[in-house]
Amino acid sequence: MADLDKVFKIAVSMKASDVHVVPFEPFIMRRFGKLMKSKSPPLTPGLCRKLVFELLDDAQKENFDKNLQLDFSYEIEGLGRFRGSAMMHQKGMSATFRVIPLEIPTLKSLGLPDVVTKILDNHQGLILVTGATGQGKTTTLSAMVDYINERRAHHVLTVEDPVEFVHPIKKGVVNQRQLHYDTLSYKNSLKAALREDPDVIMIGELRDLETISLAISAAETGHLVLGTLSTTNAPKTVDRIIDSYPSGEQAQVRAALSETLKAVITQKLLPGSDGDRMVLAVEILIGTVPVASMIRDSKVFQIPNLMQTGKNLGMKIMDESILELLKTKAITEETALASAENESVIRAFLGPRAAAMGPVAASRNS
Repeated sequence: MADLDKVFKIAVSMKASDVHVVPFEPFIMRRFGKLMKSKSPPLTPGLCRKLVFELLDDAQKENFDKNLQLDFSYEIEGLGRFRGSAMMHQKGMSATFRVIPLEIPTLKSLGLPDVVTKILDNHQGLILVTGATGQGKTTTLSAMVDYINERRAHHVLTVEDPVEFVHPIKKGVVNQRQLHYDTLSYKNSLKAALREDPDVIMIGELRDLETISLAISAAETGHLVLGTLSTTNAPKTVDRIIDSYPSGEQAQVRAALSETLKAVITQKLLPGSDGDRMVLAVEILIGTVPVASMIRDSKVFQIPNLMQTGKNLGMKIMDESILELLKTKAITEETALASAENESVIRAFLGPRAAAMGPVAASRNS
């Protein structure tokens, strides 16, 4: 048993989302969005390296020493999986571990609205899950894959860095490929995927132009493509994709994206008012005909207005979701104000109480 196994067990029991191993600090855990230092003695640089290297095989150690950074996964049977990210910096070697539960959560348990299951009824096109780092994008993708796996006899092919949730055989078949171990790059795996008879392709991250281009091409050729982007709302997601291309190709990609984009689901995880969980605020854009026209005609700035009038289709902007959580007392007033993109929406609901609370924009995302 590795020495870090004990720390991971404590993290799981505390419902922590992340564990930090840092030189000259005790073990640090992130719980409900806040970092907490343990009472353990500060770690030396040598001990940090020893603790992390206990989890790695020889190839991973060689990879780390060559590149001075490494993404990997580690599993403790009966407890969970842990997505590790190790790096060198001025004080030595550090690592951060994201806690991945053994059981794949359902869409409902994550707090996603029913319209997401309707979105997944699409058999082709592009579905994007977006949000800042640590907002549960990968977990949502895994829940989507599990939903499809339980209901359709489809071949799902995933490309991940690293593999987090492991999908068993259910009604469909899920083949999971880990970057740098099962495939050399997103580019290689996606080019090969089109010849491997997939119905669904899940891409862990659309991180560059080539990956974005291959994802759109796969969606155009009749596949359902699921992926993530680190963007904070639907219009920024559309702009990010288009701006990735050279100016001379942007008209063409607007046309392709307008035809393939089925939905953008943007997430924010907020500390619950009970202090014992994180709750999900979600923005949803559905690729309707009017949305396609706005993308094609370079009128992305009009999409938020269309989302506000498309509530009957399941569309929702982020501030509406935050307001719903506040109305049900799932989050506090302070959290709602700090998380909203437009504070005035929350202040209008709070009325006179908002004035007494003062400005909170400075604490946003803290």
